[in-house]
Amino acid sequence: MFLAGFLLFWEWLRPLGEVTDTGSMYVFVVYTAICFLASYFIKNGFARFFVKIAALILALDYLFFDPLLLSSSWVQQLYLELSLNFEVIEQNNWVMMTSFFRSLLFMIVLWLMSYLLHYWFTVANKFFLFVVLTFIYLAILDTFTAYDAQFAMVRTFIISFVMLGLSRYLKLIERTGRSGTRRNLFQWLALVAGIITFATLAGIYLPKLDPQWPDPVPFIQSNADHIGFGTGGTVQKVGYGEDDSQLGGSFVQDDSSVFEAIAHDDVYWRIESKDVYTGSGWERSADLNYEMLEDGVMDFETFSMFRVETDPYTATIRPDVQNALPRIVYPYGGDQLSTNNPTNFYMDKQFGIIEAETGEQNQSTSYSVDYEAPSYSINALREDPGNDEAEIRDQYLQLPDELPERVGELAEEITVEADNRYDRAKAVEGYFGANGFRYQTTDVSIPEEGEDYVDQFLFETQVGYCDNFSTSMVVLLRSLDIPARWVKGFTGGTMATEQPPLPDEYSLYEITNNNAHSWVEVYFPETGWVAFEPTSGFANPTDFYYEAADADNDSDEAQETETDPTENQEEPEEETEEEEETDDNAASGVSDNQDHWNGWPYVWTGLGVVLLILGLIAYLKRRDIQHWYVQRKWHRLLKNQEVESAYMYLLKVLAFRGYKLGKGQTLRQYAKKMDEHFDTTEMSEITDVYEGYVYYKQNANQAELKRLQQLFKQLGSRIFT
Repeated sequence: MFLAGFLLFWEWLRPLGEVTDTGSMYVFVVYTAICFLASYFIKNGFARFFVKIAALILALDYLFFDPLLLSSSWVQQLYLELSLNFEVIEQNNWVMMTSFFRSLLFMIVLWLMSYLLHYWFTVANKFFLFVVLTFIYLAILDTFTAYDAQFAMVRTFIISFVMLGLSRYLKLIERTGRSGTRRNLFQWLALVAGIITFATLAGIYLPKLDPQWPDPVPFIQSNADHIGFGTGGTVQKVGYGEDDSQLGGSFVQDDSSVFEAIAHDDVYWRIESKDVYTGSGWERSADLNYEMLEDGVMDFETFSMFRVETDPYTATIRPDVQNALPRIVYPYGGDQLSTNNPTNFYMDKQFGIIEAETGEQNQSTSYSVDYEAPSYSINALREDPGNDEAEIRDQYLQLPDELPERVGELAEEITVEADNRYDRAKAVEGYFGANGFRYQTTDVSIPEEGEDYVDQFLFETQVGYCDNFSTSMVVLLRSLDIPARWVKGFTGGTMATEQPPLPDEYSLYEITNNNAHSWVEVYFPETGWVAFEPTSGFANPTDFYYEAADADNDSDEAQETETDPTENQEEPEEETEEEEETDDNAASGVSDNQDHWNGWPYVWTGLGVVLLILGLIAYLKRRDIQHWYVQRKWHRLLKNQEVESAYMYLLKVLAFRGYKLGKGQTLRQYAKKMDEHFDTTEMSEITDVYEGYVYYKQNANQAELKRLQQLFKQLGSRIFT
């Protein structure tokens, strides 16, 4: 009876390896078996406790500990694990529990279940409820998850009928007052086995009705984005990591500080790039080759300093001592590293990785970076011929042979109207936000074995975080023969609430593990590597601008057209002059006036052509002009601390763009609706500051005003995109 109880409980454990992220299930099954055996065979309570606790320690040591069992290092690691997780419990931050502690709690539950089932099956002889619950449990898993419980149901049926037969036999013996012989027991079991065999075969082979309800799994998968099905569902801790060979799975948010930065803007902080896409993640095509940077001079250009406009700035980075990164972060255009401590910097110039020398200072040393912030001409990028060097093509056009063809077909479809590299890159960058792809860090799938990571994201889940978006953009561009690479680092973070005295336009930013990010760099032969941001809800930090040269050229051409009619009038003027020689002075004067009057139609025609050209340019660039005007007005209003006027003007702009505030709709409801439409949180943040300013008379400080400027700028970019 007790053996049957263990086999029945095993059916509860079998699905966990498939429908959850629980690994090494055989360890938990062996541990459960030991607990069951100890409960049945060991009568002494202390001895039973000792056996179970020893099995628990051995199982945890096997799964999580590297030091020798019960050594000082082992005890120290155990203490750290327990203290960390108890601190997490005190903070009610349950999701931060480590795998060790979750496994410990699960084993304690198995321990308690072994005791409970021992009592039910051998003492109280009451197991019918557990049998019913097992069937319900398996039926739910089979119906609503990818777990196939067909054979589990058959096994449970057989085990349950064996238990029922034995239980019935024991009750008959007890009722009749006779002691059962071995022969009687075997006869009874043979009868039970015959009934079970017949019932099982009949249940398997007899005709069955077709399903009366539609299969709910496809519906759940389509609405839950395939979460919890197959091998998906692995939960990791957000932050920078070096191993990107297996992307996918969920992340637990972590707002632990990584570093602080004093910078002119909330720039992206670059750490490294990777070039080999394997179908499941990213690797490097070569081993790292570090060279010491003389005097901290980086000598690493992602773009051509001669063809790109830059502005010189200096950023100061202060790593968090408790959570220091293993590598150096730096902004685009990094020129020179410096520190007050005697620290040497080493750099791999192929992948852009910088590390400080090991020692007492290590990566917790504060350092400064002189950099040239780039601004890219859209005109120049569009005119780039795209004649890539052979070395660049060999390294940054790599794709796995198993990549599904529909990925390349989608890339062609996205860029069908683009005729240059920049517009193709922008088309791919904007594709995700315009087609319902959602950013989230929880409930994110991992591809099945043999399934491509990008293909799954593009055509099945359409839900993920930065790695999904950035990897997909790189693969789509490479399928179009556009060199691109995958880049990792951190976003600009958030401005600190309390700002120290700093130079004008500089601010203190706080960067946490939640700011870990990946994005894309696209190669332009005459310009270099240019950063793009495909992740929904994130604004591209790259500064792009239009040159005015095209408009000037159009005006020059219009002026040339304007002078042509004058040249065409030379012959009539000569004829008039001949007539003037034969007429008197009055007639000559009339002739002069008439000649002057006849030229005006050509002047007006020229002016009309100029205005038409300027109007056409203005029409084509109307969104850029509107965006520029709106941003200027917002900047002026916020500079004068006119938060209410700026917000009212924002509502007018949104209404002009077709997003009117509904009748009876609160500002918060309206802000939430706008955030859902633009896939952002900026409208709600602006509304919170506005309500605090208007209703609670909370004056915005300089840091809040600067943050508002950024929010208005980002939201304006979305409104006029």
